[in-house]
Amino acid sequence: MHAIVIEKPGDPDVLRWTEVPDPVAGHDEVVLDVVAAGVNRADLMQRRGFYPPPEGAPEYPGLEASGRVAAVGAGVTGWKVGDEACALLSGGGYATRVAVPAGQLLPVPRGLSLVEAAALPEIACTVWSNVFMLARLRPGESFLVHGGAGGIGTMAIQLAKAHGARVLCTAGSAEKLEQCRRLGADVAINYRTEDFVQAARPVDVILDNIGAEYLPRNIEALGTGGRLVVIGLQGGRVGELDLGTLLTKRAAVHATSLRAQPLEEKAQIVAAVREHVWPLVESGAVRPVVDRTLPMAEAAEAHRVMEDGGHVGKIVLTV
Repeated sequence: MHAIVIEKPGDPDVLRWTEVPDPVAGHDEVVLDVVAAGVNRADLMQRRGFYPPPEGAPEYPGLEASGRVAAVGAGVTGWKVGDEACALLSGGGYATRVAVPAGQLLPVPRGLSLVEAAALPEIACTVWSNVFMLARLRPGESFLVHGGAGGIGTMAIQLAKAHGARVLCTAGSAEKLEQCRRLGADVAINYRTEDFVQAARPVDVILDNIGAEYLPRNIEALGTGGRLVVIGLQGGRVGELDLGTLLTKRAAVHATSLRAQPLEEKAQIVAAVREHVWPLVESGAVRPVVDRTLPMAEAAEAHRVMEDGGHVGKIVLTV
């Protein structure tokens, strides 16, 4: 098979499309013939040498993919060769084949193509596990997501709105803010020209991928009993946390990484997404937002596009 190999940590030019050994389905795994794979910011971090795959995961980047089942392990039930599926991965999506634990497979939602389905697993599992399973966003509460025009942001806006929350988001341009409003954001804040704390507070749940740079302001924006979930470190690793404010507000801060969770927990998240998110996708209430597709051999260009930050939603690589 072929895969995108990271020759050494560096800029997008270190990505190479080359022949590599085929994967073999383990006892509880299936092998997918990949049709498409979603691009995520974690892939860029891995390429730079900052986010290595967990032990036992494929070394190639790619946290989600879609395709057709090519082989089934002896312990797998419910899937057969030829089935179309999409999958949450620990790595290896940038390839023509990938082995996947069966518990991380999802059927392609009715009405979606395999290419569209490749844009769903990582963002759907990230948003559902963090916003709803961990932070327990409830109908009528307020929800703020930073980076509303990104892949996670576009999914978070739609899911929070579908569950009856008041949705706020930040983005960096008038065009992106308008796209967020079209997806259901009640308040769209330009982080370049506005103070999101003043525009948003008090807010019940915040989903943040910036990290240290936003930590004090996120705490300030939380209301009483508020919950902050940090899922990224684009703004740094070390920030100041005002424990006095946190105590006064009786608020909570969570920091999580989906990729590093045990297989059993990932399977639970995938099952919850299939139960709660897939019906919304199939009804049209929630949809993947795909900015563009590129051939998988052009993964370097996909990384450049993501780093430039002009896209809205997901970038998808196709085989």
